[in-house]
Amino acid sequence: MPTDQMTDAELAAQPAAYWTGVAYQSLIAFTRAQQAEHGFTQPQFWLLRNLSPNDISPDGQGRTIPQLQEAMASYIRPEDDLHAEAETLLERGWISRDSESRLWITEAGEQARLRLKSHAPAIRARIHSGIDDADYVTALKVLRQMIENTSQTAN
Repeated sequence: MPTDQMTDAELAAQPAAYWTGVAYQSLIAFTRAQQAEHGFTQPQFWLLRNLSPNDISPDGQGRTIPQLQEAMASYIRPEDDLHAEAETLLERGWISRDSESRLWITEAGEQARLRLKSHAPAIRARIHSGIDDADYVTALKVLRQMIENTSQTAN
C-alpha cells in the first residue's frame, strides 16, 4: 500500500531506519543531479569549501588529500574519489598544488565556490517545496531525539 494511503497509525508503525535511509539516498541523488546540471560535483564543492578561508577551512592553509578526506569523513560517500575530483579542479585552475602535495584554493576557485554556492537556495527550495518550516523543524527535532535515544549506552 502506498504511504499516502496509510493511516497515521500505520505510518507510526513504519521503521524509522528504513525511511531515513530512503530519504538520504533520494536527497543525495537529487542534490548531486542538480549540481551536475550546473557542471560540478558535490565532492568538488566540498573540496573548495574545505580549502576556502572564507568558508569552512579552519585556517585557510593548504591541505593534502588525506587531510581533506579526514575533514570530510562524516559526509563523504564511499564512491567519492577526492583524487580524481581534485585533478578536475586543478585542470580548471580552481585549486593549485604545492611541492608538498597540499592543495590550495585559487582566486578563480574562490569565485567558482561562490557561483556554486549560489545554486544551493534553489536546490533547498525544491527539496522543501510543500513543507512549512514548522514541520521541518519538528521532523529534525524528532530525528535528533531518535539519535539521542540510540546513542546512549544501556545501563
